[in-house]
Amino acid sequence: MLVDLPLAVRRASVDLFHAPAYVAPLVGVHPLVLTIHDVSYERHPEWYPYRRDPLRRWFYRRSALAADAILTDSEFSRSEIVAAYRVPADRVFVVPLGVGPPFTPGPAEASALPAGVVPPYVLHVGDLHVRRNLAMLVDAVCEVRRRREALRGLQLVLAGQDRGVGADLMSRAAERGHPDMVRLLGAVTDATLITLYRRANALAYPSRYEGFGLPLLEAMACGVPVVAARAGAIPEVVGDAAVLIDPDAAAGFADAIEHVLVSSDLAARLREASAARAAMFSWAQTAGRTVDVYRRCLGAVDG
Repeated sequence: MLVDLPLAVRRASVDLFHAPAYVAPLVGVHPLVLTIHDVSYERHPEWYPYRRDPLRRWFYRRSALAADAILTDSEFSRSEIVAAYRVPADRVFVVPLGVGPPFTPGPAEASALPAGVVPPYVLHVGDLHVRRNLAMLVDAVCEVRRRREALRGLQLVLAGQDRGVGADLMSRAAERGHPDMVRLLGAVTDATLITLYRRANALAYPSRYEGFGLPLLEAMACGVPVVAARAGAIPEVVGDAAVLIDPDAAAGFADAIEHVLVSSDLAARLREASAARAAMFSWAQTAGRTVDVYRRCLGAVDG
């Protein structure tokens, strides 16, 4: 990265280099466009207590400072990048992510669900780590099961790579009298993910910090009712198509999830609003805005 890549870029005589994920050549490559999805590691290093994390944060910072333009997913992330790295705001461009087929509403057979997953269930999609706030979600779903006999079998299905919190989440549910509640699936295929979305009674997304939250968009595109945290870029992504709750309010999450599950009218309204909101985001739009930044950078070089 420090030597070989800049040399390779110069030999290739490229007009512009785009580093698509956080790290970029630190010298000798211009114009340089860098994508940064979020800066949670810089704003909340307490969530990343890994031995190599200070080195990673240094490299990310230097990459940001070296870039001629930075692409990010939301206005929230734009403001966070400017605050974290003190880069000029006019060098940071918002390019929202997109969604498209096959993430659409449609039928899905229960038999296509992973083993052990049985509706009704609340779904969470994304890697399992501390900032995703899943311990609070376990408490909320336990409370829904306690309140409603008809929802005693409600499951919390977690699709995503376990970053070290899965066992604690299962123990937490068991300690509260619900040892059968949590289903840890790990990473799943797109086909399985679409089935999970289409059969879900709700997507719950209690994360304390998101630069975008692509699972929100995928779920909405599949017409899933969404209950999410009022935090980070989440309100920016979901608009008025989701129920937003303070990330520390376990009782509020329980109330919202229960209401979605027992009120067919509310669930139907949220499904309709979700699909309409998701239609506002497309990969074609993402590509177009990215190309606009390329042209801006190349125009500055030509000038």
